[in-house]
Amino acid sequence: MATTTTQDKEIAHQFPFFRVYKDATVEIHRPPVQTIPPSDDPITGLRSKDANVSSNPHVSVRIFLPRVTDPSRKLPVLLYIHGGGFCMDSAFSSTYHNLVAAIANEANALAVSVDYGLFPARPVPACYEDSWAALQWIASHADGNGPEPWLNHHGDLNRVFVGGDSAGGNITHTVVSRVGKTGLPGARVVGAIMVHPFFGGTEDDHMWLYMCPENEGLQDRRMKPSAEDLKSLGCEKVLVFAAEKDHLFEVGKKYVEELKKSGWSGSAELVLNLGMNHCFHVFDPNEEKARELLQKIASFIQQQ
Repeated sequence: MATTTTQDKEIAHQFPFFRVYKDATVEIHRPPVQTIPPSDDPITGLRSKDANVSSNPHVSVRIFLPRVTDPSRKLPVLLYIHGGGFCMDSAFSSTYHNLVAAIANEANALAVSVDYGLFPARPVPACYEDSWAALQWIASHADGNGPEPWLNHHGDLNRVFVGGDSAGGNITHTVVSRVGKTGLPGARVVGAIMVHPFFGGTEDDHMWLYMCPENEGLQDRRMKPSAEDLKSLGCEKVLVFAAEKDHLFEVGKKYVEELKKSGWSGSAELVLNLGMNHCFHVFDPNEEKARELLQKIASFIQQQ
């Protein structure tokens, strides 16, 4: 009996990150990411561990705690949302482990990196819901009686930040917009950080629509934030990076322009990474321009 290979199957849709065959199977263009366990860094003193946020659906996080020099001093908390086009990568990959560890060290912040559900196993909006669940889980430690001791003992829930790159930057907007609409009892979200975020207005739009079967078309608010969503953003300040050689350069700049026009009461800053490509800092956090970007994030978090 003859077997059918992917080469023999007829393609129904071709997108930048995956193809869909006529039989509805999906093939991601990149191989599955290799994950690494949490670890302690003997040089910096940073420690990491994994924790479960939810069992149904399964949502887990990797937590990074910098060297504690003064146990009485609480640290700002960063919820980090990784990139990967809503269908690739992991909070547990070496790439994102090393990146979030570098941010935690640089900013002296307790970082919580969420491993959200990916298309096709869990179509969009799972990524938004899982990231929101992670933020609520962080807020559950407000009285020092939550499930995670590091957050109970070291996290300052009056200084919470939400940030991410690419798809994670887009998810950051939706999560922080939800804070503005519904509130987040127990925590105060001070700032949002979006590095080279995805928003609608490029050739990627139809790929996102395919990944989100219950979409609202090209004007879906998660792709193209409405003025109402921007005005109600649930934080006090926003930092957005846009890379000049990135196809998302214009939509990143436009996000900041629209945010400033919306009547939102916070402060927004746009940083242009001239001559740089999309998420250059993710793949080499120690490169000079990447160090500058991470230092900018750190100062944004550290500012009182």
